[in-house]
Amino acid sequence: MSYAIVGFGAIGQALAHAFARKNIEVAVASRRPPEALAPQARAIGPTVVAKSLRDALEADTIILAVPFGEHREVAKALPSWKGKMVIDAMNAFPVPEELDGLPSSAFVAKAFTGAKLVKGFNHLIAATLATDPVVEGGHRVVFLSSDDEDAIAPVAALAKQLGFAPVKLGKLSEGGALVHARGRTWGQLIFQDLFKKEQ
Repeated sequence: MSYAIVGFGAIGQALAHAFARKNIEVAVASRRPPEALAPQARAIGPTVVAKSLRDALEADTIILAVPFGEHREVAKALPSWKGKMVIDAMNAFPVPEELDGLPSSAFVAKAFTGAKLVKGFNHLIAATLATDPVVEGGHRVVFLSSDDEDAIAPVAALAKQLGFAPVKLGKLSEGGALVHARGRTWGQLIFQDLFKKEQ
């Protein structure tokens, strides 16, 4: 499995730290050229590699950590998303009118035609997400939801590999609603920093 983080702001960097901590290679890309990201990527760890957007999108699994409005630009970068896994770590807040009542991830899924889309890693603030998720015999929880049941398992496996405790919420408009904003209100599980004891 190859991984890429698109967006190298606070959340993208926090996720890069999680990969670096476990020595898992991850490509990072943003609107800026790779040379501009390289020093910061190297400072996070040797397994964090700055690439162009086109090269980063060759990964099997792509984590979207761009500002919500920019996801369409990323989607246009590939002619087809078939066979790709897209993890939506973005939040739309306040919720734009154009969503027309859809959870933001369901709206994002429309742009990434053919990809398997999972909402995940979006409910914690960057500073929390960047810290080691293993604390006193427990693992920090990440919530995962998707309209594609098969898509959640590989993302849950990645979350575990990174040291998190994945909690499956089911479909985007059902359990997933708890990690989506509605209008000007955050979902009930957003910003909840929870831990799960070792099984």
